[in-house]
This record gives sequence, C-alpha cells and structure tokens, in this order.
Amino acid sequence: MGKLIKNHLARLIVMTAAIYHIAASLHGFFWPKFFFDFLTKNFDPSVKPVPILQTINLIFGFINLAWEWPLEFLAGTAIHRSLELRILLLPLSSLTAVLLYQGTNPAMYYLIGCGIYLWAYTEGEVVCAKPWTLPRRPSCPKHMEQT
Repeated sequence: MGKLIKNHLARLIVMTAAIYHIAASLHGFFWPKFFFDFLTKNFDPSVKPVPILQTINLIFGFINLAWEWPLEFLAGTAIHRSLELRILLLPLSSLTAVLLYQGTNPAMYYLIGCGIYLWAYTEGEVVCAKPWTLPRRPSCPKHMEQT
C-alpha cells in the first residue's frame, strides 16, 4: 500500500469546509443569526440589519477555496506552498465560521483540516508547486556513481 499524503487529505477536507462555509454564509444572508445569541443579544448588530459577519464569512470561504483548489495565479507561489500559513489561517476561518449560527459545521471541518495539516508539517511534508502532484524522491548518489 502507498503512503498517506496528509496534505492532500487536509486539502480535500478544507475544500469541503470552504464550500460549506460559502453556503452557510449565503444562508446567513436570508436567515441572520449569531450563534451565541442565547447568551446575549449584544452581537446581533453584526448580523442584522447590515450583514457584516455574513460578508466576512463569505470572503473567508472564497479565500480558502481559491487557496486550496488553487487558482492559476496562486499555484506554485510561496503562499500556496506554505503549510505554516495554512495552520495559522484555518483557526481564524474557523473562528469566523463558528460565530455565525449556520457555520458551526465548517468550523469543525476547518479545525480537523488544520490538525491534519499540522500532522503533515510535523512529518516534514511539503506542498508541491504543481497542485495535486507528489514530491520527487531525491536520487540516490551511490546509484549514480555505479552507473
């Protein structure tokens, strides 16, 4: 069997969360609700009458989707290949998602994806410049000398 490529697994989970995040924020435009409104009504102005939180969630959803797919102008850049930046941005995306009532599920998916990215980072995985490819193995110097 092959080796599990954790950054590809995390990428699929985060793309799923991003699509769900976009759908949840669009849903929030029609039925605005702050998640913690059962504790206090002080944060209701963030969702109605002006949809500030929904717009922030929509932007984060599109950013995460464009980053994980990736778009042509992002593919191969240092931002696209950075696992560290993903590990920093995904909890922030999760925080914005959990504040919106409809976004609690993508918040959990983002945290799971972030955990898998952290696992990949600790094992020394790299994100290749060309999306969805495997890193090349270094050639063996001993084998090169024998030929």
